[in-house]
Amino acid sequence: MIITNYADFWFKLDQLVAASNLKIDRPKGTSHPRYPSFVYPLDYGYLENTGSGDGFDLDVWIGSLSSRTVTAIICSVDLQKRDTEIKILLGCTSEENQAILDIHNIGSQSAILLVRK
Repeated sequence: MIITNYADFWFKLDQLVAASNLKIDRPKGTSHPRYPSFVYPLDYGYLENTGSGDGFDLDVWIGSLSSRTVTAIICSVDLQKRDTEIKILLGCTSEENQAILDIHNIGSQSAILLVRK
């Protein structure tokens, strides 16, 4: 049996976010640089000087809640790119969580949502 300390996991994610500089490089309402038909429904950016599976900084979606705590994460797999990624969701409502999950479940991508309780 595996026992996991869920509270510690979310706490450490909060610490990572708090210790990182958040850069929003794709504001809500802007188009994707390579796919102009895709418009970002929320602010999207990354945590500077972090690492993720794709070799870049950790991706972050920023929701409408005033709190910048981690509310969920998306774990995705993309068969076309042959990679997996984690996206951190900050201050997202349950509706925003679902919208972001839907974005990451299109085409060759599949994703799951882990929501903080």
